[in-house]
Amino acid sequence: MDLLQEIERRRTFAIISHPDAGKTTLTEKLLLFGGAIHVAGAVKSNKIRKTATSDFMEIERQRGISVATSVMGFEYKGYKINILDTPGHEDFAEDTYRTLTAVDSVIIVIDSAKGVESQTRKLMNVCRMRNTPVLVFMNKLDRPGLDPYELLDNVEKELNIDVIPLSWPVSNGPTFKGVYNLYEEKLDLFDPVDKQRVQETTEIRDLDDPRMEHYLGDFARKLKEDLAFIKEVFPPFDVKKYLAGQTAPVFFGSALNNFGVRELLDCFLDIAPYPRSFEASERIVVPSEKTFSGFVFKIHANMDPNHRDRIAFVRVVSGRFMRNVNYHHVRQNRDMKFSSPTAFMANKKSVIDEAWPGDVVGLHDTGNFKIGDTLTEGEKLHFKGIPSFSPELFRYIENADPLKYKQLATGIEQLMDEGVAQLFTLQSNGRKVIGTVGALQFEVIQYRLLHEYGASCRYEPLQVYKACWFVSDNSKQLEDFKLRKSQYLAWDKEHRDVYLAESAYALEMAKEKFPDIRFYFTSEF
Repeated sequence: MDLLQEIERRRTFAIISHPDAGKTTLTEKLLLFGGAIHVAGAVKSNKIRKTATSDFMEIERQRGISVATSVMGFEYKGYKINILDTPGHEDFAEDTYRTLTAVDSVIIVIDSAKGVESQTRKLMNVCRMRNTPVLVFMNKLDRPGLDPYELLDNVEKELNIDVIPLSWPVSNGPTFKGVYNLYEEKLDLFDPVDKQRVQETTEIRDLDDPRMEHYLGDFARKLKEDLAFIKEVFPPFDVKKYLAGQTAPVFFGSALNNFGVRELLDCFLDIAPYPRSFEASERIVVPSEKTFSGFVFKIHANMDPNHRDRIAFVRVVSGRFMRNVNYHHVRQNRDMKFSSPTAFMANKKSVIDEAWPGDVVGLHDTGNFKIGDTLTEGEKLHFKGIPSFSPELFRYIENADPLKYKQLATGIEQLMDEGVAQLFTLQSNGRKVIGTVGALQFEVIQYRLLHEYGASCRYEPLQVYKACWFVSDNSKQLEDFKLRKSQYLAWDKEHRDVYLAESAYALEMAKEKFPDIRFYFTSEF
């Protein structure tokens, strides 16, 4: 296949949601329907003993939540699908925000009993910043939930986007009968036989088919009324508006019971965008360019704890990436060759010889990469929009075992490189401070240090309102500020100055007293 054909058959997307909406379960069922796995796992393992493919870290299996983005690539009906399953919990939001810079579209999962929740709103705002196309999957129809009209209104109001239903449920909860596929104009009947394997569903294509009454009873008339009303109220689905991020197609189903997932997948592959252009500081980079370019959007330490491997996740933006070819590391200004680039199925890796725009390649890393780094065939490019956000929670980190100082230092350095938490060193006394966007991150760091590096740490409280980077062209004012605030100053990992503001009032006063100093709440400035 040539470059254009490879680009057009790729779909790279993220699945996002509020915690417990069923995001990882949907990911698992997409893998099942795509033939990538043969038995689906469970996120909260009770009777089903297999855990979810995308939740590969030990702490994820124990907690039943995703704490890191996982990448899964597979072939289905001639398409190459790259799914990025993101953490739903707000304490791991930074990983999700950064992942959204590396995808071309998004599937938002919503619990039909709860509607849009807070984390979903935040994630939608990130999608809106980039005009990323979004498709909505209303999940858990097998449980009692909100009226479908109410759910559509809720999405339009809360996510501030026009919706177009492309499927419609026949009741929900104990009386859930199935879903009418408006995109393909057929009725699929619900049968919760086997949650772990693909089952054939009964289809009815004619609304006047006598089997409608047989299977649906009184709900047959209600479905016909609903479909007539939908055609009257909602405009026809316009793919261009979806691709521009102006409308969101909506599907209904039950990921746990495999229902509505195949319809979602088939329609998504039909309408979703193939790899798009990316904006670099220097110019717009188009995927069909002959020369390779890509950027690092994620680093994961210890994907395989037995080998202490560290992997940099690279999104291919343009051209063809090839194994054992020299590529230019723009920040370090040197060429590098990769002998074993990998493709992913969560933590399972396979060596590949080539990759195309839209693909995510794993590169073994000995400390050369940072999030946001660019690889090219020589051109100096810097891709935009991959920042670190200002943390909101802070704690001193101390060594709990003096004999394991080296292990702790290595562990902290590698985990901080993943970008989900940030390390600051106080300029006054050299004490180390960890900053995160959520409290659960501290627990995850402590757990991973112990289980992956054999290092024990303890935390001590630190009252800080906000961390902000600062610069100024007025050297006299900058010197005066540093003198007055010396006990609140730190360096980040890149040795840039950071002000750990003690309160909101103190930050506002600093802005007033030192007008020539510019304060930033993301590292990209």
